[in-house]
Amino acid sequence: MVTVSVDRVTVRLREHHDFSFLKQLGEAFGVFDEQDSGHIGFGVSTGTERLFVKYAGANTICSHCDPAEAVRRLNAAMPVYEALRHPNLVELREHSSIGRGYAAIFSWFPGEVLRGPDETQAHQASPRRRHRDLPLERRLGSLDAVYSFHEHAALSGYVAIDFYDGSILYDFAQHITKICDIDFYHQLPYNNPMGRMWGSTRFMSPEEFELGAVIDEVTNVFNMGATAFVLLGGGLYRSFSTWEGSEELYEVALKAATPDRTGRYPSIAAFREAWSRARGTS
Repeated sequence: MVTVSVDRVTVRLREHHDFSFLKQLGEAFGVFDEQDSGHIGFGVSTGTERLFVKYAGANTICSHCDPAEAVRRLNAAMPVYEALRHPNLVELREHSSIGRGYAAIFSWFPGEVLRGPDETQAHQASPRRRHRDLPLERRLGSLDAVYSFHEHAALSGYVAIDFYDGSILYDFAQHITKICDIDFYHQLPYNNPMGRMWGSTRFMSPEEFELGAVIDEVTNVFNMGATAFVLLGGGLYRSFSTWEGSEELYEVALKAATPDRTGRYPSIAAFREAWSRARGTS
């Protein structure tokens, strides 16, 4: 491992990389170098505002992705961010080749990722634990933001891939939730190209483990139900005894996250309608 100093931060890498191009954007005040995607995130201050810079092209410490492949993936993801612009999605400002790689520049959002590298729920200071300790209505608000964005994605003809709590940002000061890292979201139709797909097992449907299986809006209904169990319940352990919401909400989440596709809601809109009714009766 080598370290590279960039303004006030230090980046850990497998080999040296020139980040002097960041001077074109401003001063780096934060770095996120433990992503398994092959990307590095920088918080950059222009003097008048803050930006988040997602960069591909360096040989990162936590990824076995070739830097050239990371560049290709980041470039390919930009039309997805353009197509799915939404108040609950981090805002893409611009993107281009820069330095020896590629950068996507986003408006800064002062949220914390609800699951970081190697994080456990038992760690009391973790964003995941602090979010879990919030009042139920705050966590329901986070779910509403997640569901609203994914209904928008479905209506736009996209399917969510690799969505998990590492894709959820929460601003603990203003109690705002946003989605990030939608790089693998894909236009429909889409079939599982690899067997076990990208993602966290806690959120994944059976079809995301089956080569050639249809991955569609019904798949994402499962993902949304699984998200409810992570934020309100026992994650993969979907017993009512670990659930913190009402029984009505539990039944909706359980139907959404059933392994049998035919037993789920047919769309995220239908799921949200059932969820809203259950909230109204709780």
